[in-house]
Amino acid sequence: MKISYNWLKEFLPETIGNSKTPAEISQILTSTGLEVESLEKVQAIPGGLEGLVIGYVKDCAQHPNADRLRVTHVDVGTGEDLQIVCGAPNVAAGQKVVVATVGTTVHPLQGEPFKINKSKIRGEVSEGMICAEDEIGLGESHAGIMVLPEDVTVGTLAKDYFNLNDDYLFEIGLTPNRADAASHLGSARDIAAYLRTHIIKPDVSAFAVDNNELTIPVDVESKACIRYSSLTISGVTVQDSPQWLKDRLAVIGVRSINNVVDITNYVLHELGQPLHAFDADAITGNMVVVKTCAEGTPFVTLDGVERKLSADDLMICNNTEPMCIAGVFGGATSGVSDKTTKVFLESAYFNPVSVRKTSKRHGLKTDASFRFERGTDPDITVFALKRAAMLIKEVAGGTITSDISDIYPAKAEPFQVSFSYKNAVRVIGKDIPASEMKAIIESLDIKVEEESAEGLQLSVPAYRVDVTREVDVIEEVLRIYGLNNIEIPTQIRASLNTSVKPEKDTVQRIISELLTANGFNEMLANSLTASAYATDMDSAVKILNPLSSDLDIMRQTLLYSGLEAIAYNQNRKNADLKFYEFGKVYGVKEDKYTEVRQISVFISGNGNAEQWNQKPQAVSFYSLKGIVDELIDRLNLKDYVIEDISDDELAYGLQYNFRGSKQLVKFGAVSAAALKKADVDSEVFYAVFNFDLILQLVQKNTIVYQEVSKFPAVRRDLSMLVDKAVTFNQLKQIAQKTERKLLKDVGVFDVYQGDKLPAGKKSYALSFVIQDEDKTLTDKAIDGIMQKLIYNLGKEAGAEIRK
Repeated sequence: MKISYNWLKEFLPETIGNSKTPAEISQILTSTGLEVESLEKVQAIPGGLEGLVIGYVKDCAQHPNADRLRVTHVDVGTGEDLQIVCGAPNVAAGQKVVVATVGTTVHPLQGEPFKINKSKIRGEVSEGMICAEDEIGLGESHAGIMVLPEDVTVGTLAKDYFNLNDDYLFEIGLTPNRADAASHLGSARDIAAYLRTHIIKPDVSAFAVDNNELTIPVDVESKACIRYSSLTISGVTVQDSPQWLKDRLAVIGVRSINNVVDITNYVLHELGQPLHAFDADAITGNMVVVKTCAEGTPFVTLDGVERKLSADDLMICNNTEPMCIAGVFGGATSGVSDKTTKVFLESAYFNPVSVRKTSKRHGLKTDASFRFERGTDPDITVFALKRAAMLIKEVAGGTITSDISDIYPAKAEPFQVSFSYKNAVRVIGKDIPASEMKAIIESLDIKVEEESAEGLQLSVPAYRVDVTREVDVIEEVLRIYGLNNIEIPTQIRASLNTSVKPEKDTVQRIISELLTANGFNEMLANSLTASAYATDMDSAVKILNPLSSDLDIMRQTLLYSGLEAIAYNQNRKNADLKFYEFGKVYGVKEDKYTEVRQISVFISGNGNAEQWNQKPQAVSFYSLKGIVDELIDRLNLKDYVIEDISDDELAYGLQYNFRGSKQLVKFGAVSAAALKKADVDSEVFYAVFNFDLILQLVQKNTIVYQEVSKFPAVRRDLSMLVDKAVTFNQLKQIAQKTERKLLKDVGVFDVYQGDKLPAGKKSYALSFVIQDEDKTLTDKAIDGIMQKLIYNLGKEAGAEIRK
């Protein structure tokens, strides 16, 4: 959710406007539970007119070498005039103009920003630029330079003259229970409670009905519509919104449509109350009916898509047909257009469950449905209606041509909660004075009905759908009082830990430290993912009420989480990447759900940065293999078998199977199909470990210290011809089986394939390290071992020893 700092100031003008900076407001919001994920300065126009000043053109002469250029001398208030070459046809002596001085970066309306440098233009020195409005983002005109009024003071900064009102944007990670905070009003309430001050709501006291020339009756036939308020406005002129309205919506990422629709969006984000404006002339029969339609009724929504309605979908209809899916999406023919002159304005409270089911059924997620399905304020509909009507009159003209119709048969009553001071102190863990708790409760718009020494009888407003029990009120007190104000006790009661060693956290720390030391960054991704990434939809854990189509199943693999992170970084010119993640994958088989812990490792791009003494080198399969082997060695895992692997995730790679059956790790190059799904356009290498299996193995693992042998090791090399299908791993296993005690290591230091070898053959050069830890090996013993190796390699792998 996006919240504007300047917009908040309108609710708290004295508190925010005079004393609280955006950073301080960010801290307050986070401490009260509205976590600010980012705080960004938003300039009214790109560049903020930095480096631009108001100048006075002292003289203007024809350029000696160009017919269309003029040479001017401009006073910018520094004491030294600037000579500026200008090509504008309207430049003249005596003008007040906007000047971009040398060193200024100019942000034009079209094209890339550019820096103003001192230069020569057709032989004449130019020390700046006299600007047209499109060249600095202030407008679209390029007919000539901007000429300002004569009373402007020379040297004034352009950003001060044009009174640019920069803003700050809070990106708030709104939790599902805080529907009451899904607006600037809601956020301001928490700030006011924290600061023990009062908010100033928009003034609607001047609202008045002009006449009753266009009354449209409303009939509510469904209990899913709990309250329905409406009025009409006639004589409106639908056009582009004024700049202030466009700017206010643009800051929070809302696209301007027209002045009437923009006002409904404005009020939604201001007060949290969704509104809908209908073209009154499209209401056939001059009657609005709130009801459900027959199963399968076709309805074309605002996006031009025909949808089949369910018999449970609540609809706003006229006498003959549906016009709008209530609380979710408007229709294609009933909305406000540039031909609209009469508006029917709706402000309602719909049953959250009904809206949620309809939104999910049709796959429609809108700002309105987001709020309705979580629960809006049933008591604000008329206030929001008055606010919107007054704003529409301000920006679109017209008159209010009906009384407010307010159908509210069963009033939503406040929640009645008993609150005990003693219980609150016990749960919070600190003896907060009763007067302090009462003050916090009242600052949250919760009414105290009765008071005693033991506690309070409270009436919680209906819009606080998450505060219905005593413990909820205690949580409200705690979040406003401040979690940071609860001291950690000097003594903490604890019991002996009898869990199996090493603990999961210990093993995870060992792995994290190793990967981090090798230049990897840990990532944490959502366990919800898109069904497009599913490896098998039949075994996928599907979300019954998905937030979106991109988060509709539990992930079956960690691969796509990492690929999305890689794509995000690559799109921002950060291509050299090393990531790892501890996560879970999920599945279902025969109605039994599974949850497996895994570790994923990703590398892509270059393994090292470019330096004066080395060139960047791209990572490869062996870069990843080195990390995998290092981690396996660090955990002292043994008894695994190596096999080749290729599947839907990996184009090629290896897997290590513990005792030949359980997959400990698989790794390799990510397949082209998987890369395409995640929009990754470079090679990626990926490893995934079975963390649950690792935890089982390390708990059984014993490490015994062995003294370094006093007797030297001996190395012998063999060069051999083998079939192309024979792998080094096969040769290594034959060697280890041949000499189990004295053979310490087998390595490969050369591989050759070419036309100088027989067809279907390749050459391996292997090294064998032999050592007896009790005595020095004799040549005879070493030769005996080598002969056995030569024999078994020839017998089992068809190896021919090259002389």
